[in-house]
Amino acid sequence: METTNEGRAERAFKTFGKKVDDFLAELDGAGEKFQKEFDAKYEELKVSAEKLRKETENKERWKEVEESLKKAGDELSKAFKAAFKKREEDKNTSPS
Repeated sequence: METTNEGRAERAFKTFGKKVDDFLAELDGAGEKFQKEFDAKYEELKVSAEKLRKETENKERWKEVEESLKKAGDELSKAFKAAFKKREEDKNTSPS
């Protein structure tokens, strides 16, 4: 009887070990995938930064870009406030 229990425990540990190995292999593969994605995004950012640097050489153009960004930020802020205000109003008026 004791031998049977030892055999079961050994099989359980062996199965568990295999699952851990498989998980680590998947994790390693995912890490490589994320590293490649990170590298690609980093390269995109470097290109964007270079474009932005070139655009900033023309200060008047930069002022236009800055004003446009401020306007867009203000509009986005208004949109979020409106959305959350509506959400709060809906929450307060909904039957609980």
